[in-house]
Amino acid sequence: MNALSPSPTIEKSGSAAPAPPLALLAELTHRCPLQCPYCSNPVELERSGAELDTATWKRVLEEAVGLGVLQVHFSGGEPTVRKDLADLVKHAAKLGCYTNLITSGVLLDPARLKELYDAGLDHVQLSFQDTDVESAERIGNLAGAQKRKMEIARQIREAGFPLTVNAVVHRHNLSRLEEMIQLALDLDAERLEVAHVQYYGWALKNRASLLPTREQLDNATSVVNEARVRLKGRLMIDYVIPDYYAKRPKSCMGGWGRQFLNISPAGKVLPCHAAESITGLEFDSVRDKPLGEIWRSSPAFQAYRGTDWMPETCRTCERKEIDWGGCRCQAFALTGKADAVDPACGLSPFHDEIFALAEREAGAAPPPFIYRRIGGA
Repeated sequence: MNALSPSPTIEKSGSAAPAPPLALLAELTHRCPLQCPYCSNPVELERSGAELDTATWKRVLEEAVGLGVLQVHFSGGEPTVRKDLADLVKHAAKLGCYTNLITSGVLLDPARLKELYDAGLDHVQLSFQDTDVESAERIGNLAGAQKRKMEIARQIREAGFPLTVNAVVHRHNLSRLEEMIQLALDLDAERLEVAHVQYYGWALKNRASLLPTREQLDNATSVVNEARVRLKGRLMIDYVIPDYYAKRPKSCMGGWGRQFLNISPAGKVLPCHAAESITGLEFDSVRDKPLGEIWRSSPAFQAYRGTDWMPETCRTCERKEIDWGGCRCQAFALTGKADAVDPACGLSPFHDEIFALAEREAGAAPPPFIYRRIGGA
């Protein structure tokens, strides 16, 4: 399949002022001890020397709250690499934000957890690669990680934090989905997020190895539906399905530039986690402009905000203000045009071709994982 164009077509959407964003994903660093092949971070990672310093992050948090942000999610890479994490959590908590830590857990210990608890952290989201130790450590490419995760999960609960278990699923671990649900129960988690891999950034390089068959997906959906009924009131289960077997696109981030802000380790302000994958868009930095100005008038945020940018197929669709055109990053990755109809939609002229290719990949023997090699990051 050939890309249609090397760069996106950028059009301004409507001029009406956007509503305030609800949440900020603060990507403190791209450094991480794991090398998960489904990583959604950009192909080109930011080096530690390019990361925003503590004072700049505090200013950004103040500007975010002034803009209307209610939730701050500290992420990475692995956010616990940052020695100033507790200081940033404390600042966000003082500003009145709900704070969430998204972590692999392998660098945490009871002393660090107490520091974060005292700083005002509200919630911890802990990732697991599998329930099988050998498989989990092959996926994350880090020996000893599974044992450490099990220890820290219990320490998280002992420290008094609510716990979400984040299980990223694909063809290598879907057969153990029932075990993952049981793991969340055993760890006294309040919430389990079963998230099929989304194929952007580095994950797109590993699609042929990770993509499940339709049969695997259907079975997983049945397992989740049964567990939701059986465990209602005991464990909340969120379920994120892959776009590759969809007929209609998802409302990606609630629509481009409508509800969500992402700030990269170097300070670029993005409408979504994967937005930098769209070459041809230039993203403003909090080093250069106030956050509010970027949110309201940045050309990159205006490009696909609202409905004016949409191709005719989307613009006349009754779902245009439900799914907001689907995912721009996926459209660009699969067609070469960010303003194309999302190929996840059955109305896209590329839907059948792209999804037939995906089914062929899922039906073949999986190739070896392609791991990042980022020495010195």
